[in-house]
Amino acid sequence: MQTNTHEIADRIYRLSTCVADAAPGGFTFNQFLVDADEPLLFHTGPRRMFPLVSQAIARILPLQRLRWITFGHVESDECGAMNEFLAAAPRAQVAHGAIGCMVSLNDLCDRSPRELSDGEVIDLGGKRVRHIDTPHVPHNWEARVLFEEATRTLFCGDLFTHAGDGPAVTDADIVGPALAAEALFHATALSPLTARTIRRLATLEPQLLAVMHGSSTRSRCSESLLNLAEAYDLMTQQG
Repeated sequence: MQTNTHEIADRIYRLSTCVADAAPGGFTFNQFLVDADEPLLFHTGPRRMFPLVSQAIARILPLQRLRWITFGHVESDECGAMNEFLAAAPRAQVAHGAIGCMVSLNDLCDRSPRELSDGEVIDLGGKRVRHIDTPHVPHNWEARVLFEEATRTLFCGDLFTHAGDGPAVTDADIVGPALAAEALFHATALSPLTARTIRRLATLEPQLLAVMHGSSTRSRCSESLLNLAEAYDLMTQQG
């Protein structure tokens, strides 16, 4: 395996590792690095991917400069290597929502995390990220997304997960592949709030959807969120 790096927005980098046998056509595990005065990492990757991911970061900036370690929710592919990053970056701190800190991270993190309230903004110096609680969307009580205000990048976490090893950024539809992956994995926690939460994200009018598993997109971002919400609405109604 190798980790490929692409700048997908101004000083926002996608670090992508494809695991060939994780899904038909392969399955990408993507982290996102925001290069600012206080650099932020969204997703750490699993613990065993730490050597690959940390080397990819070091090609962009010194690992010791990392200030914030963030992720969508508590799963090994999102935060498995968080303590390795805390050890490598002495100033780094995990930042997550109140529920995530209460139920998991206050115990799991080697250094105390920073608890964020819904809508709270961290000024990184040159970039600003807004924490948005999305409980159970796409899954896990502590689920959340981040929205970078300068580039209007929505760090989606597991939303729009799709298989394959496509380009870093695509103009192709990502809703169809996401629904195909849902049929394969059944990973989304469907409830009456699922579609409503995704429609709320569409009102942000993002200009880039940074997808954790699969290609990111700059094309029809709000429309894609609304179409995904509609599809989940139908699934919920059908039971």
